[in-house]
Amino acid sequence: MKELLEFLGLMAVIQGVAGLVHEFTDWNWGLVQRIGFLDGYEVFASIALLAFGGALFAAAERHRSG
Repeated sequence: MKELLEFLGLMAVIQGVAGLVHEFTDWNWGLVQRIGFLDGYEVFASIALLAFGGALFAAAERHRSG
């Protein structure tokens, strides 16, 4: 379970960073800008993904393995 939480946290952080990079540099990568209902809120969604990723990492640290 710990590995799953870490993997999901890593994916959330990567997508959050990708959304911010896309918004400020116009590099075309990441999923946040491709979701239609987030139009105009890409920066907020990316920041929320970064926070969610951090929360998942914290939950993975609290979870005992084995």
